[in-house]
Amino acid sequence: MTYTSFSKDDFAAFRANDRPGPIHMLNLVKLRDKAEYPDGRDATGAEAYAAYGTGSQKVLERLGGRIVWRGAMEQMLIGPQDEDWDLCFIAEYPGPGTFAEMIKDPEYREAMVHRQAGVSDSRLIRMAPLPTGENFGG
Repeated sequence: MTYTSFSKDDFAAFRANDRPGPIHMLNLVKLRDKAEYPDGRDATGAEAYAAYGTGSQKVLERLGGRIVWRGAMEQMLIGPQDEDWDLCFIAEYPGPGTFAEMIKDPEYREAMVHRQAGVSDSRLIRMAPLPTGENFGG
């Protein structure tokens, strides 16, 4: 099974958790070899996602969000060996309302066309940022 968007129920649960403070969203993205645009235009998945990044970055920054971490997947050590991700990053938002505001923004919705065309599978995991601990357990 692949995932490229959230359900109405998942978004409602996201909105119900309105704790104050910033949220981090872990993004794991697998790109299509060839983008699948509704209008049939020709582009790779990477080109489509780059267009999404350009369009969405303006909205993210305008709302006070930022990318706090990026990484390139090298190897699955623990987990399904057939699962790999082309893009891995964490976006920070001032609060859950900011994320909700972003996805409703008309400029962001225009950029989403490129994301949906370019992505074959993804994971989006909401996290509460915590202070760095002394060890792996805290």
